[in-house]
Order: sequence, then structure tokens, then C-alpha cells
Amino acid sequence: MRRPRAVFLLAVLAFARVGPAAAFSAHPTKPIEELLDSSDPYQAFDIVAGYDLERTRRVGFAHCLPEVLVRVSGEPRLEHDPRVAALAAHADALVASYDYSDFLVRTGKVHDDQGTGDERPYDLVVRFDPAKIDAVLRDLGMPPWRGPRPQVVPVLWVKGFTGTYLLSAEVTVGAAQRGSLAVAAMQYGLPLRVPSEAELALWGVAAEGFPSPRAEPQEGRALVAGTLSFDEATPGWVGSWRMRWRGADYAWGISGVNYDEAFRSLMRGVARVASAHGAPD
Repeated sequence: MRRPRAVFLLAVLAFARVGPAAAFSAHPTKPIEELLDSSDPYQAFDIVAGYDLERTRRVGFAHCLPEVLVRVSGEPRLEHDPRVAALAAHADALVASYDYSDFLVRTGKVHDDQGTGDERPYDLVVRFDPAKIDAVLRDLGMPPWRGPRPQVVPVLWVKGFTGTYLLSAEVTVGAAQRGSLAVAAMQYGLPLRVPSEAELALWGVAAEGFPSPRAEPQEGRALVAGTLSFDEATPGWVGSWRMRWRGADYAWGISGVNYDEAFRSLMRGVARVASAHGAPD
């Protein structure tokens, strides 16, 4: 009886090892900004304990693989797909190269008593083999998402600990949230542009309530309107998002999370719709 391709692939990976091509840097003090190419969807990083320890390195590979599969395919559901969990246990067979960057050197918080033991944190930058990743995705029935990706333009009304405001490129109290949005966009392989206050005014966005920007649809732009508020009863942040994409309206949301996860919810929805995998979860 012929085995399904997914079973065959898993069997192959189970006996595979990282060969000489999976090279790594001998200079872990190099800053991660010089090691990680954020424009390459086949790269990811994880924080691991210890430098060049096989047991923690394999865990880091396993953590990075689902992120890369989701980013390359545009299908967020792969994050919780049991087939991906099984493949992640053998992620080293898909790695082309990797580097370490000293996490504490990057943050400037190294102390003499921290040493170089197993407890010392490092950024592990992982570069997967594009051909192997593409083959895995085809085997999973999720071919790579080719072509240009839409620029996400969030129009958000925020109510939190620092007050109520429209999130813009200039508003001071929204600096941390702009950074969080940028991280979420990078995780899902989407370009991001937070609108300026002048643009929000031009679009007639009110200072409170659910935003209804009067902006003309543009090819290659995903304009997402929404609200983000902290609810003490939940407790946590509550996000509600709406988007019109190629003549269809979509609405989704999340509650009881930190705003990092709320913004990941926003990006997951855009990625799933724009990659033609279906409506947001």
C-alpha cells in the first residue's frame, strides 16, 4: 500500500541530520540586526539558552519552523496544525544555516556574574532551505504565496491605560503599539504603514468610535479599521477589525489578550484573506 506523501516526508526527516551546509557563525557577539534579513520569509529567530548547545538549538529550530511555514504560505492555521508539530520535531533537516547572537550583549545588560553557562540567553537566527520549505508546503497542500503582498494600513481607535486616541505615526503614547504592530507584520510577512495624523484627518476619521475612513481603495493596500480597548472584566485587550478586500467585507476580532497578540490577530486575518485561504478565523 502506498503511503501518503506527508507520512513519507516525515519518515525521511526523522532520519535526516543537518549536514555541513548548515553552517553557523563563530562570532555570537555580532548584533542580530546584522544576522537577520527581515525581508527573507525563510528566516526566523528564537531566544535559546546556551551557545551552540544541540539540545536547545533543536528546540529553537522547532520553534522557528511553524513561523516560516505560515509566513511563506500565508496560512495562519498552520500554527496549530498537528502535521506541522510533527515536522517541527525534525526541523533541523530543513535548515540551511544558523547563527547565534548574544542576547544580553544586544540589550546591554551583561554582568560579570552571568558567565557563559547554559542559562545565558542567545538569539538563534535560523535560515531554512527555500526549496525544502516549498516542498513541505506543497506536501501539506499549502503552496507558497507568490507575488506582491499588500501593505497593511491600520486605522485604529485605542482606549487604554494612557487615554483614548487614534493610532497615528506621530502620537507619542502609541510608540510601543507601533513597534508591536511592526513585529506582528514582520512575523506574517506583510509590509506595514501606520497612517499620519494628516491622512486620518483627510479620511474624515472621527476621534472616537469605530473608524470609518473615507479612503479610496488602492491595489496593494489593505486598510484595516478597528478598535483596541482594555477591558478589566475580561481581563485583557479586546480588538475588533474590519477590512474590505477585492469587493468583499471581512470582520474578525479577539479578546482577553495582550496587545501584541491582538495585533497578531489583525495580521493573521489580513494574511489569510490576501493569500486566498479564506476568511479570518
